[in-house]
Amino acid sequence: MKPHDRPTAGELIESVREWLERDVLAATDGRLHYHARVAINALSIVERELVVGPDQQAAHIDRLQSLGFANDAELASAIRSGDLDDRMPEVREVVWQSVRDKLAVANPKYLVSP
Repeated sequence: MKPHDRPTAGELIESVREWLERDVLAATDGRLHYHARVAINALSIVERELVVGPDQQAAHIDRLQSLGFANDAELASAIRSGDLDDRMPEVREVVWQSVRDKLAVANPKYLVSP
């Protein structure tokens, strides 16, 4: 059970993004048009993060724990110190999966091969 009624945060964000796409872009040009596009992109990122963020966070924690770390700072420190040099294929895979998750939210088009 959720503590808030509809519309949900995701639905509100979607409504504003769609309004910008349908009405504002068509009625603007120049600087305002550019800023509307930036706002649309930002809202799209937030929409994706709301949908996949919790699952990505859980997966990220699992990946860090598989290497024996509680957070990114610990992993980064171990990489810098060379403590994981003998586990580089495993480390690369963990880091690559984290990058893929970030791209899936920031701009999924970057994950598609040309």
